[in-house]
Parts: sequence; structure tokens; C-alpha cells
Amino acid sequence: MSGWGERRLHLIGIGGAGMSGLAAVCAELGATVSGSDRAGSSYTERLAERGVEVWIGHDAERLDPAAEVIVSTAIEEQNPELRLARERRQSVRHRGELLAELCTEKRLIAIAGTHGKTTTTAMVAWALRQLGADPAYFIGGELPAAGPAAAAEEPAAAAAGNAGWGGGEWVVAEADESDASFLSLLPEVAVITNIELDHHSRWSTLGELRAAFGKFAQPATAVIVGPGAELSGAAAQQAGPHGGAPREFGPDSPGPAQLNLAVPGAHNRLNARAALAALEAAGFDPDAAGAALADFPGVRRRLELKGTCRGARVYDDYAHHPTEVRAALSALRELEPSRLIAIFQPHLYSRTRAMAAEFGAALALADEIGVLDVYAAREEPVGELAGVSGLDVANAAADRAGGRPVWWLVDADRAERALLDRPGAGRKGFGGLGPGQIVVTLGAGDITKLSDRLVAE
Repeated sequence: MSGWGERRLHLIGIGGAGMSGLAAVCAELGATVSGSDRAGSSYTERLAERGVEVWIGHDAERLDPAAEVIVSTAIEEQNPELRLARERRQSVRHRGELLAELCTEKRLIAIAGTHGKTTTTAMVAWALRQLGADPAYFIGGELPAAGPAAAAEEPAAAAAGNAGWGGGEWVVAEADESDASFLSLLPEVAVITNIELDHHSRWSTLGELRAAFGKFAQPATAVIVGPGAELSGAAAQQAGPHGGAPREFGPDSPGPAQLNLAVPGAHNRLNARAALAALEAAGFDPDAAGAALADFPGVRRRLELKGTCRGARVYDDYAHHPTEVRAALSALRELEPSRLIAIFQPHLYSRTRAMAAEFGAALALADEIGVLDVYAAREEPVGELAGVSGLDVANAAADRAGGRPVWWLVDADRAERALLDRPGAGRKGFGGLGPGQIVVTLGAGDITKLSDRLVAE
């Protein structure tokens, strides 16, 4: 690719999964890349190790006036760097535009869907690498052992990766519907794992969302859809005009009749079938690809086994929608724990307001439930969101739990004390952790830190 050596890019919010991947690939292609974020992360640490200039906190005075500025939907117009870039009339582009530009350089397999797109994208990239295809890839999460070759001798934690620019002809990209940025992509193979209303501040109705997925699939020569991803009416007519009717995948096909996966859960078996359908459409042998997935390690924060605490296994999962919570708990049930304890942190006031009852029903699959307050992210509990809290979910879970314990824990500190039966929990606690039990932290916010603290204890 020519021209990247002359380009300067500055990514505001560089520490996110999607933005950090773009930064890594652009730097790999020779661009001068810098970025800022309000807090450090494993992503920012890895970028700094690769020579990307990263500063914590937003500082307009350090902004290169010659840089193209890249932003995500999460960046507000009041951000000082963005405000200065606008005043200078610098080029300001959405991250989706940069992703689309990169993806036009190769043959694109784009993975979209409300649930499962991160794991499915990672599975496609993993299988392609195992098959020797050396793809480029953009994953919305960290895949162990997917970092650059230079990291092979580093500890496993340092060898994770979420993006890379391989020498092969294919690029695999996670396509994000949350802000409609997936509509910028022009996939050759489009995968839609499922469709449910999740981002209520962007999509007002399920019909509107289905139409958007149809538009996303329209350029593709092959469209792959799974259970819950039916495209009807005008959306169905838009999907894949070059390749005819969408192809379906299910729990048993395509690929080998018996899939041997290291990751548990019916949802992961479906993710694998979606990946195999995409690879088959791209011309790869689905049986060989299925064999390549046998040692797929999973994506971080997707049913990630963090370690043990007093003999209990501690898992962490990004689940922030009722369907995802249900899938995670059902998968952990397959491991036959003597007691399954779920600690859930709702994400976004708007989602909590719309789905508190559904969250309660999903959490009722656990033997004991703890609920924290809402992780606000970009929202404030004002206007129609005033009064919304995690207590709404706790009450809904108590209504569905059939008398099993449900605890309103408020924050991670109290959750830790309760799990370890330490003074200050405000009650007796969970009765102690021990061998045979499973504790899982669930949510898209900072609850992952609780799992780290439990394992460290």
C-alpha cells in the first residue's frame, strides 16, 4: 500500500478496542500515529511498545496541526482536541471511514450481528492463519497469541492482539452496528449472526435495525445469516443482490458434523458455524477450517477463565444484553458447577431502563446473583433516564429467582467483600467460596477488575 508513510493520524480515544486496532495497523503500514485517551489500558500499553505516541488525558496543545483526526462516536464535540481540530479545519473522520478505507485494499469478510460478532471474527481470523492464508484482521477484542511475530517470545498476555495487516488477500473485520458505522463497509462476504435491538439510543425500532443490516449486506456476493437474523420485506430484497438468497448456518452445519471446540456453550458452537460458513463462501474447505478451530483459545472477556479464588473458578464475560447473559450462564452450566454465582453490572441507563425485566430473567439461571449499579459510560441519569439504577435489575432478578438469593451490591468493593465474607459487606455474604463453584463477572463496564481482584486474592 502506497502513501501511508507520508500520513499522520491522531486518534482521540485510542485506547478502545476498535480504535487501537486501527492505530496499530496504520502504524504497521508506515503512518505516523499518535493518540490520546482518558485512561490507560492494555491496548494503549501495547501501542506504546510499538512506537505509537500515546498520551493519557486530552491535551489540545499537543495536537499536530498536520494530522488527520480520527474519532469514535463516544467522543463528544466538547473534547478539547476535537474542538481545536474543528477550529483549524483539520481533516476529522469517523473511525468507520478509516476502517472502510483499509478494508478496500483486500477482499473483505465482514462479521456483523447483535451478538457473537467479536468471537466469530476472531474465529475466522484464527482459522485463516492456521490455514496459511495470513489475513489482515480487525477484532473488537483481544485474541491470545494473535499479536505480531515479534511478540512470540513474550509472555502470553503480551502476545494478544486485536488487529494486524497480514500479507494475504483477505481482511476480516468486525462490523459495528451500534453507531451505523458498518454501513461504510463494502464486504465480499457479509455475515449477520443475529439481530436484536440493543443500542436504543441509535435505533428506535427493530424494523429500522433490520433494514440497516439489509443495507450492510447489499454489496456482498455472499450473505450468511444465522438464527435470529431473518431479513424480511424490503431488507431481504436489499441483501446480497449479486449472490441471490442469503445462505443460512445452524448448530450442525456447515463444516464437520462433530465440532471439537475448546470454548464452551451453544452460542460458541453457533459462532463457529458462522465462521465456517463465511470461510466456505470465501472458497476455503469448511472441514479443514473446522479442524483449525479445535484449539481456538477464545477472546478475552468472552467467558474468559481468569483463575481461581479459594478453589472456585473465576470467569469474566462482556455480556451486556439479556441474550448474552443467558448464553454465558447456560455455557457455564455445561461445566456442572456445584454453585454458579453471577455478579452483573448493567451497562448504560438506556439499556437498563428498556431491559431490566429481561436481565432479571436471564440472571435467574444462576444459583446466586449479585447486581451492581449501572456503568454509565457516555450517559447521564437525567431526563427520561432519571431514577434508573441497577436496583431495577436486582428487583427483576428477585422476582424470577424462585427464592434463590439476589443481592443488591451497588459497587465492586462491596461485591468483593460479600464474596469473600469480609466485614463491611453489610450482610453475611455469599457463604464462602470453594472448590467446585464458579463465579462469573458479567458486564461491559469495569466489572472485569473485580475478577482480577478475586484471582489476586
